[in-house]
Amino acid sequence: MKPSLAVRAVAILAMALFLSPGGAAGQEPGRVCFSAGERLVYDIKWTVIPAGRVTLEVLPDEEVNGQPARRFAMTARTNSFVDAFYKVRDRVDAWTDLGLTRTLLYRQDQHEGKTRRKVLVTLDWDRHEATYTQDGKPNRPIQVPDGAFDPLSIFYYFRTLALSEGAELTRPVTDGKKAVLGRAKVRKKEKVKTEMGEMEAWLLEPELKHVGGVFEKDEKAKLQIWFSTDGRAIPVKIKSKVAVGSFTVELVSVETHPQQGKSPCTSIP
Repeated sequence: MKPSLAVRAVAILAMALFLSPGGAAGQEPGRVCFSAGERLVYDIKWTVIPAGRVTLEVLPDEEVNGQPARRFAMTARTNSFVDAFYKVRDRVDAWTDLGLTRTLLYRQDQHEGKTRRKVLVTLDWDRHEATYTQDGKPNRPIQVPDGAFDPLSIFYYFRTLALSEGAELTRPVTDGKKAVLGRAKVRKKEKVKTEMGEMEAWLLEPELKHVGGVFEKDEKAKLQIWFSTDGRAIPVKIKSKVAVGSFTVELVSVETHPQQGKSPCTSIP
């Protein structure tokens, strides 16, 4: 078993498959049902073995190059048992414009086993270019299409869209090294059992051709993500099966700002 695979399920959750779907074709976001102070916590299991925990947070708005920006963060860590042979301590930060139409900046601090790297992706929208910099060494800029998101912020853009059975979802995504058009399909609405109780959720199945690793190597690999139907579109569970085993990522806690209340949805500026 590779515990890193279970932890990467975190990235699939928060980053929407790391270069995968984020929005319905031809559909624009209408409202935001999250705000600064929201904190989603998930437990990860590889087969039946607890492997770690991931946290997704909406942080206070900031400025990026003088432009007001939304900020999101993800942290992932293995538990003490897995730490003994494969320690993971990852953090990702992403900034978008206030209208949630595109990424402004993306940063990743990776610590997985012996691998340690710092990544910064800067976006120049006047030139439609993204530059990937690792450990202070920049790559040659790549071209990115209008409305492209990074692997983390696309997850939050996705949450602004209304889902319906049979809907086809597409959106351009870039990690600074490449830009692709990811796709997914909403299958159906069903009840899902979690540690927080039974929840009604939309079942979404992403296309896996742009996803590497074990998904790329296994033709029968399958990934399923359930998003809550309560208007907030919170991912409540992820389940996958690949040649080397299976993993689940399950929501265990939802925290919001005390002033957010029960109806946090607001129109996007």
